[in-house]
This record gives sequence, structure tokens and C-alpha cells, in this order.
Amino acid sequence: MSLYTAEIAVNRFGLGAKDGELDEAKADPQGWLLAQIKPLALTRNFSDSQASIASVREYRAVKIEQDKLQAQNKNAMANKLMDKEAMLADEPVDPVKQLRRESNQKSMRLAMNTLGHHIKTADSFQARLLDFFSNHFSVTGTNFNMRAVAPTLEREAIAPHIAGHFADLLIAVEQHPAMLVYLNNEQSIGPDSRVGLKRKQRGLNENLAREILELHTLGVNSGYTQEDVKELAKAITGWSVSLKPNDAGFIFRRATHQPGKRSVVGKQYADAGVSQGEKILRDLAVHPATAAHMSFKIARHFIQDEPSDALVNALKKRWLETDGHLAEVFKAMVQHPHSWNNELQKIKNPREFLISACRACDAHFLKPQQLFDSLLIMGQAPFSAGSPAGFGDTSVTWDGAEALMSRIEWADQFVGKIKLPATAIAQFSLGKHLSRDTQLMVKRAESRQQALALLLMSPEFQRR
Repeated sequence: MSLYTAEIAVNRFGLGAKDGELDEAKADPQGWLLAQIKPLALTRNFSDSQASIASVREYRAVKIEQDKLQAQNKNAMANKLMDKEAMLADEPVDPVKQLRRESNQKSMRLAMNTLGHHIKTADSFQARLLDFFSNHFSVTGTNFNMRAVAPTLEREAIAPHIAGHFADLLIAVEQHPAMLVYLNNEQSIGPDSRVGLKRKQRGLNENLAREILELHTLGVNSGYTQEDVKELAKAITGWSVSLKPNDAGFIFRRATHQPGKRSVVGKQYADAGVSQGEKILRDLAVHPATAAHMSFKIARHFIQDEPSDALVNALKKRWLETDGHLAEVFKAMVQHPHSWNNELQKIKNPREFLISACRACDAHFLKPQQLFDSLLIMGQAPFSAGSPAGFGDTSVTWDGAEALMSRIEWADQFVGKIKLPATAIAQFSLGKHLSRDTQLMVKRAESRQQALALLLMSPEFQRR
């Protein structure tokens, strides 16, 4: 078998083969991948961050008004005896609950639109690049505000920059409302700023700065100090979110920005307003520690849990040579022989399993709510990692007995609506990776549904 195979290109780098895709990639597997390293433009006929912020603004206004009315009517309602059935019949729709429900539905549909794109796209390597960075810059829908805005981060800040310089991606992410709200930077106030000097409680917030250094760039144990965290936190004070109807989104509030020079990781930065923080991020993006940290994460995600030093060093070298030009780094990964080991290295996470199953089975019947519920059942609902570190990216996260059982139960339900024969799906989705044991299991199955379920749960379909 040739080192560079369509099976590896489509299933390891991509998100699973659709009918005919292995044939398309067969002539030039590397070229097939390289052509996909480009910015991703997702459909725009869905809610964006400005619309999400508008929903938050409306929700807050309605809730304030409702709270006032409830306070006014509390005593009157307590003293008024009413028939229970009549009370329930006349009870008006709760506007706060209705707005919350509508906003949550819009957010879910937006996240599922991205998932639907991944199921249908002919450029699944490009789609995987988006998913990698979405998890790297993880945000969690912890409350109403975050549930509304979280799905817009990957579409607005990440998708346009997946093939550009990491510095541009980094700045776009850190200035996006979802990241600023998630890590409370919109509440951060410089102690010596105009606002800070007027307040007894001086509110410098270090959350975003800490995660930038620890997770987004340099990595833990890379040599930065707590003083670096504080200095970066001061540099990005004023990075906030506007709720104004015609100006919703990122805003620099000079009145809350900590004045003065900053020193971060051994470099000095003059006080230049919003650009002070941007210059720090640009330097962090090309720092050798960032190159090492990101190269390891990229190799671990795409290739194997413990990637070879040779592969990681090749990516790091290219990162430093090109000032973090992501297209060149991904090109170096695609062209490195250690990326093409024929042994299936990575267990698919639930999202990857769902997408690859839908692609293989040409399944477009699942509605947005069904897609969301499927991921929820399997333990990877969108924007629910619960930590800025994101979902785990190694096999130990996803290969437990409970996780396996949830996949089996989902597969049993899923295959009931699939009309294609399992033998055909096995051939065009796995190709030369289809084992003799799986072929026999599929052939000897008692029904088409059982054959499909066995195929989807086979070792070669579960891994990539």
C-alpha cells in the first residue's frame, strides 16, 4: 500500500468519506488536502453576534420590566384567592421564558448549521481545521448570555482565519464578544483608569490574560510568570462589548484602560490604547513557546495522541520560519511522512463519529434538534466543554464503557432510517481499511440494520 493513501487523507485529515470521495482523493491524496487549506465562508442567513447581543439586550430589558411588575403585584396576588383552574387558564405567556427559549433555539440552530455544513461539505479537511481551533479557543454556554453568543465565535472570528497568520486569528478571537464575555474581560477595569480611580473596588480581571498565556499561546510551564499575567491583563483592560443597537460588538473603552507601559514575557510595550494589547498578542503568536505548544496540539489532534518529535519539530520549524502562517504549517503536516502511518491512530470523538456516520450513510434526515440531542447523548454537546481548555483530545477521554454504550445506542436508532446496504457503505467509506473481520460480521448480520450498526461500531470506523 502506498504511503499516501486516499483512506488516510479522507478519514484521518478529513471527517469521513462520502460515496465517491475515496476515488476523488486517490489520484493525489496530498493535493486533495492541500487544496482545502483556505478560509471557510459559512452561510450568513443565520443569527450573528450582533443579533445575539440584541437578543441579550431585549431579554435584559424585558426581565427588568417583569421584575418590577412582579414586585408591584406581589402583595395583591398573595391576598387574592382565585380558582386554580381559572388562574392557569388566564395565565399569560411568560415573556422572559419565551425570549430565553427563542434565543436558545436560535443558538442551537446556528451551531447545528455549522455541523450540517461539515456533514455535506466536499472540503472536510477544511471543516476539521475549524473544529480544531473552535476547541482550542473553547467557550462554554454557561448562562443565557453565553448560550446566545457562543456559536458565533467560530463562524466570525475563526473560520475566516484558519489559513492565515495565527496572530490575526488570535486577535480576532480575543476581541470577539463571546470570548470577552466568557472570561469576564468586559468587566475588567484598570485600577488607575478614569473609572478605576472613582471606585473603591478596583476590578482588574485576569481570566482572559491567564488563558491567553496558558492555553491560547505559550502553554503551561513555558516560563511566563504571574506578573506577566497581570501585565497582560492590564494591557487588555478596556477590551469590552458594546450593547448599543447600531454598534454591538467589540469596543475599546479608554476610560477603563489601565494607563502606562507594560512588560510581558521580557518585552516592553508603550501605552498605545487598544494597540498595546494587540502588539503583545502579535508577539506571543510568533514566540517559540507558542510555536512548540501549537505544533504539538495540531499533531496530536490530526495524527496521534503522542505524535513523533520529528513531526512536531517540523511543524514548529515551519511556524517560526513563516511567523505562524497556518497554511504553511498545515502544509508541512500534510507533507510529512509521519502523518501517514497506515495504522489507525485516533479514536473519533462523538462529533467526529456523528459527522462521519452521516457522511458515509448520506443521512440528511436528522433535524437540528435531533443532531443536537445526538451529541448531547454521546457527551459532546456544542459549547459545553465546561472549561476554557475545551474537550479532551486523546483516546482516554472517549473510550470508556459508558461512552461506548452511548454510541451503540445511538447507532441502533440511527441505522433504522438508512436505506443503503452496509456492504456498499463499508467499501466506499473505509476502502482498504475495511478488515476481513468486519466484512464477515456485516455479511453475516441478521438484518440490514444490524449490519449497519456493526459497521459503524467496528474498530476501523471508530478510529481514524
